Amino acid sequence: MIGLCLSAGAFTATLHIQAFTLAWMHSVEKIRWEEDWVIEGKNLHVIESRIQGTGAGMEPPLGSKLYGGYWHYTPSIKPLKSVSLMHSPYTKGYELCFKNTCQPLVHFLPNIHETESITLTPCSY
Repeated sequence: MIGLCLSAGAFTATLHIQAFTLAWMHSVEKIRWEEDWVIEGKNLHVIESRIQGTGAGMEPPLGSKLYGGYWHYTPSIKPLKSVSLMHSPYTKGYELCFKNTCQPLVHFLPNIHETESITLTPCSY
């Protein structure tokens, strides 16, 4: 079975999920972004993105639809082998949402360094 693996330095976590939402707050504008991802074989595929507002460098792409307080659109990104994110004390951390609950990524990797790269990949369990 394929799930989602999180890794940061020597720390790893395996989640038994096939879909998730990655969420974060824009560091300057303080506007929430969300991306819905699915695991397709050995790849991660973003199927929808949402932006809660607009601001500097954050204009929703052409064709976006505003409903529920978010601009919704389908990104034109091919499936990826991995997604790398930066954990930093200078911005609010990324959140991982699944099964109607959101948790900070560090919840799954509690002992990582204050500044650390976190990689998301599909993996077997």
